[in-house]
Amino acid sequence: MTTNNQEDIKAKALDLAGMVAYGDHAVVSRTLIDRKTGTLTLFAFDAGQGLSEHTAPFDAAVQIIEGEALITIGGNAVVARTGELVIMPAGIPHSLKAQQRFKMLLIMIRS
Repeated sequence: MTTNNQEDIKAKALDLAGMVAYGDHAVVSRTLIDRKTGTLTLFAFDAGQGLSEHTAPFDAAVQIIEGEALITIGGNAVVARTGELVIMPAGIPHSLKAQQRFKMLLIMIRS
């Protein structure tokens, strides 16, 4: 499915892995929903890529769609694999690293 309109994805079963492609030596993202109350963003990380340590003012969840991610939250390393969900608490530093290629859905809920 290829669409840029956020309305085109509503009330449908979505193949999330097919909605974002890997880029060589890159992190690729695609925003599915961007609202005042929260966002849904797909990411594809090539091996060796990541997001450096940062914090967010609200809780976030990462759903691994494909592959495996190394997520560090408050200094504790978590390995998350296909089908697993990791909740990252607000205000706690976290980072992500691709030991191998992986895709994820980032769920941000603003409150």
